[in-house]
Amino acid sequence: MSVETISLGCRLNFAESDTIARSAPADGDWIVVNSCAVTNEAVRQTRQAIRQAHGRRPEAKILVTGCAAELEAETFAAMPEVARVVGNERKLNALAPDVTTPVPAGLMHKVKSFVAIQTGCDHRCTFCSIWQARGPSVSLPFEAIRDAVTREIDRGAKEIVLTGVDITDYAGGLGGVCQRLLAAEPRLKRLRLSSLDSIEIDDTLFELIAGEPRLMPHFHLSLQAGDDMVLKRMKRRHSRADAVRTVERIKTARPDATIGADLIAGFPTETEDMAIKTLNLLDDCDIVSAHIFPFSPRPNTPAARMPQVERELVKTRAARLRAAAAERRSRWLDTLVGSTQPVLIEGDGTGHTGNFAPVALPGAKRGETGRIRITDCDSNRLTATWA
Repeated sequence: MSVETISLGCRLNFAESDTIARSAPADGDWIVVNSCAVTNEAVRQTRQAIRQAHGRRPEAKILVTGCAAELEAETFAAMPEVARVVGNERKLNALAPDVTTPVPAGLMHKVKSFVAIQTGCDHRCTFCSIWQARGPSVSLPFEAIRDAVTREIDRGAKEIVLTGVDITDYAGGLGGVCQRLLAAEPRLKRLRLSSLDSIEIDDTLFELIAGEPRLMPHFHLSLQAGDDMVLKRMKRRHSRADAVRTVERIKTARPDATIGADLIAGFPTETEDMAIKTLNLLDDCDIVSAHIFPFSPRPNTPAARMPQVERELVKTRAARLRAAAAERRSRWLDTLVGSTQPVLIEGDGTGHTGNFAPVALPGAKRGETGRIRITDCDSNRLTATWA
């Protein structure tokens, strides 16, 4: 079977897409579009991806799955390019109904693997429709996760990234599953975590942050806003002070740790003062890798029924946040010049340090690891030589 996958949105989708492709039988000609519904733009991009895929390979049948397909099945089924629409619950078996559903895992660049440990969400943030698409939080069995990690290392993975919809909600604690994986698989030298809900980080995970060098020191937090009233209206479970304290605790435990964050600009009822508090959160939480989302009113969510901020103002605030985040990131990269850092080469002469700084190392080969000396920073990419 010729199976092409197109993944939009989160790394969980990427892991699932790779799993779908690897389990497909050896007949037919399919393009699997694994859709995203986190914003209206993501849904638009899904439709665009379907049309472009059909234009490239009109002979292939297109299967659409993922969160947008779950929430808007009839819309996608009505597209003339689409042969089949499958919801999230059946997506892993969409092309192979008789195959036992494995733990989703996807190998990127042949060296980094995203392994799912959880899916779904039990929280009801007012801006989010993903819980409707993914259902309640479900933690995958540790033994299945361990076996998936072992298989990915056997496939050549040099780094494992644990992913899911809300991985800090893992039953028994995220720290515990990380601790058990590191003990069970001594070949696991680089463990990285995808997005974390800061209020759910458990004490065991903080202990690993402080004392486990195999846990990579970059932590991406789902912060969303820096104003307490906005956070309350979002139905987040942390305050601004909670976010700052969490980052301080991470930095105290691991001084070389870096912080990434998701931030929403222009949430309904957001005033200029509220927006400035989110802007200032970049400094207060030392954020060097920010994902900025202009607020997008998703159907059937409480936030869509709140008083909306004028659209052009939303875009202006998002642009301001992005510019400030880019400036902070550039300053951070400059501070790394002259330092030595661990690195994983993911492409031909390019990769990431442990704290997730992008680096170019001319002549280095995919899959190589070691320590490098940072020699320069140009266009938001470091250059280096082997230390």
